[in-house]
Amino acid sequence: MRFFKENPATSFGVAVISIFIVIAILAPLIAPYPPEEQELSQRLAPPSLFHPMGRDDFGRDILSRAIYGVRVSILVGIVVVGISAVIGVILGLIAGYFGGFLDELLMRIVDILLAFPGILLAIAIVAVLGPGLKNLLLALSLIGWVSYARLTRGQVLKIKELEYIEAARAIGAGNLRILFRHLLPNVIPPVIIQATLGIAGVIIAEASLSFLGLGVPPPSPSLGGMLSEGLSHLIDAPHLTIFPGLMISLLVLAFNFLGDGLRDLLDPRLKNY
Repeated sequence: MRFFKENPATSFGVAVISIFIVIAILAPLIAPYPPEEQELSQRLAPPSLFHPMGRDDFGRDILSRAIYGVRVSILVGIVVVGISAVIGVILGLIAGYFGGFLDELLMRIVDILLAFPGILLAIAIVAVLGPGLKNLLLALSLIGWVSYARLTRGQVLKIKELEYIEAARAIGAGNLRILFRHLLPNVIPPVIIQATLGIAGVIIAEASLSFLGLGVPPPSPSLGGMLSEGLSHLIDAPHLTIFPGLMISLLVLAFNFLGDGLRDLLDPRLKNY
């Protein structure tokens, strides 16, 4: 509590993320209208009392669609980061601890994947597999694990030479026990920081792919797709892009604030408490 009191940015991030998670979970109860309900006579209607964010090109309520879009963004962010972190941590532990040919092979694969912009690889994968939520999750997970593998391997290379690891070997601890009992707990803090900041990156990636028509297919709402739909009405109906853009920005900012706060809290080199 003392840490959060002295770090208002982190507190703001936690509060915003908590609100958005509640909105995502309770979307069917919170959304004032069905997200796909059309009323063409009210198309491009500006914000009003009953429609605080206005209506889109098909007369759909933007607030309701944005609420469901937040659900997609948070779901994609958490699932992709969870899958990527698990795969990356396991591979990084194995490569860093055992070394040799396996380590060289894994690091060359990581180097190849890091040589290309991640969003371009994701676009290529989704373009081959086809748009859809499952393919989007698969594409972002396939490119997301490399950063966690590299981070974990670097931590393991430092930790495995310490005295307590040598002591564990001396008393007969097996490789699995050393990996998951002694090494894994010590690589978790930086992985948590990386994962928190990574959710923000995944949210932007999902919005970018949806903006390009490679994410959640319409008429299902997504924040990136809503930005794409409002692109042709920037002048006559700017609310179509302003509100989804603000939600994306607020989500990304909140996760970045939380990641920075966790880094200060969990990194011993920065801890002042």
